[in-house]
Amino acid sequence: MVCGGFTCSKNALCSLNVVYMLVGLLLIGVAAWGKGFGLVSSIHIIGGVIAVGVFLLLISIVGLIGAMHHHQVMLFFYMVILFIVFLFQFGVSCSCLAMNRGQQEALLNSAWGMLENNTKTDLESQLNCCGLLNVTASRTQFDQDLQNCNALCKKKGFCYTCGDMMLNHATEALKILGGVGLFFSFTEILGVWLAVRYRNQKDPRANPSAFL
Repeated sequence: MVCGGFTCSKNALCSLNVVYMLVGLLLIGVAAWGKGFGLVSSIHIIGGVIAVGVFLLLISIVGLIGAMHHHQVMLFFYMVILFIVFLFQFGVSCSCLAMNRGQQEALLNSAWGMLENNTKTDLESQLNCCGLLNVTASRTQFDQDLQNCNALCKKKGFCYTCGDMMLNHATEALKILGGVGLFFSFTEILGVWLAVRYRNQKDPRANPSAFL
């Protein structure tokens, strides 16, 4: 049996969908890890990555069932939706990789300004840091936050800023998400091509008079 045969196409499509399931779980896990770290949740791109991961997981299940049963309708919707996922995932991944530190700082400053003082002190105690960013533009706000800070590090006389801690974490998360998402977005084009080819092949074990 050559690789272009029905059985080979079926096995390749099933294997690819298993990989998609693992990638979807990986994207959800890494994004949740980044989202659960304080103000990183304010970066909406990470929420978009979680949505892509969930959607990719669901469509891979549909593709796996369609491939196993050679179901024409499921394979058709699988092809269309997978191509849409590719476009969305490609855009989100490029955004993750393109976001520089200045843009991340702007998002954190915007989110920090909307927080209540109690929320800020709770976050500072949780992360063991004081203030957001010690920069000239927000010096007054930083001095006020430093005065209200109740973190343990303050008693020791030295504290890292919460902004630096969260930016380092966010940068790491965005690089992983962007790299993984961009790499596997191109495999989705392969999935679309395989689905088109497999859908147009005839099952040698099927009833010749059957339409589907």
